[in-house]
Amino acid sequence: MMTNEKILLANILIVDDQIANVKLLEKIFKQAGYKNIYSTLDSREAIPLYQAHNIDILLLDIRMPHLDGFDVMIQLQSIVKNDYLPILILTAELTSESRDKSLSNGAKDFLTKPFDRVEVLHRSRNIIEVRLLHKKIILQNSLLEEKVEQRTKELENSRLEVIRRLGIAAEYKDNETGNHVARMSRYSYQLAKKIGLNEDYATMILNAAPMHDIGKIGIPDSVLLKQGRLNPDEWEIMKTHVEIGVEILSDGTTPLLEMARRIAASHHEKWDGTGYPLGIKGEDIAIEGRICAIADVFDALTSTRPYKEAWSVEKAMAFIRSESAVSFDPILVKAFDSILFDILKIKTEYLDS
Repeated sequence: MMTNEKILLANILIVDDQIANVKLLEKIFKQAGYKNIYSTLDSREAIPLYQAHNIDILLLDIRMPHLDGFDVMIQLQSIVKNDYLPILILTAELTSESRDKSLSNGAKDFLTKPFDRVEVLHRSRNIIEVRLLHKKIILQNSLLEEKVEQRTKELENSRLEVIRRLGIAAEYKDNETGNHVARMSRYSYQLAKKIGLNEDYATMILNAAPMHDIGKIGIPDSVLLKQGRLNPDEWEIMKTHVEIGVEILSDGTTPLLEMARRIAASHHEKWDGTGYPLGIKGEDIAIEGRICAIADVFDALTSTRPYKEAWSVEKAMAFIRSESAVSFDPILVKAFDSILFDILKIKTEYLDS
């Protein structure tokens, strides 16, 4: 039950074109201890007042100039959606037709004129109690939705953090800061946006890209960290990181992990079909794989590793341009070149220590 204090703080609106009726109702409510009472003789002001004061009960006359009570209820129903309409109809003559029409337009109860003080207060209190309980439920539902949304966001952030950490773990042997995955995933996001992919898809690429080389976890250090060029046998071992990564990600059922698997599977394929592991070419290569291929190669070339020095940006871009339509999608090469300023800002922000 609502406390009497809360009931007396309810917002009351009286709409009647007869000033005597309005004054009488105001007096009844004030003497009963109600604090927030609003009124108007002009039915055209009913809706603005209802909205402005978060009304908990509307005492509404039926027969009025300009807008009658039915018109007010129809307007109120069109404005107030999925809410309890606390309407108490004021009428001198309650016919079957007016009762049915009032109820069908949202009225909850009726008061007949002349008004009886006890009846006014009882019928009003009943509507106010339901209205305040309804508002309490709405508030509780809103708070619950906020908590669920916050918890869902926390779970999503935790899941993304696990994915990022796994990506860093794969890079940790030859890049102890893990900033390679931070950079190349952000390069990939910028490139995806540049070619017109929508925000959701580009963000998914951003979050999936750190897993592109997760299969390196399964490559022996003697191969992964070897100084100098790999021999043919070692190179075949190195290439298996793709299959290992695909296997690690193959049981993922979320769109994010499915994309991570596609990136892991395709980021070493080449535009002309000479890549691995499947030797597919052109647009048969997943767009996210083609995007990550450029981002990955650019960052690898311009980063120091135990087995090589970093290339200059100019030298790396010259190589990427020379591989347009060979290793890389030519459209993506041009797009990457056009956003190089943004790429270098990311590179500066995520420097290896």
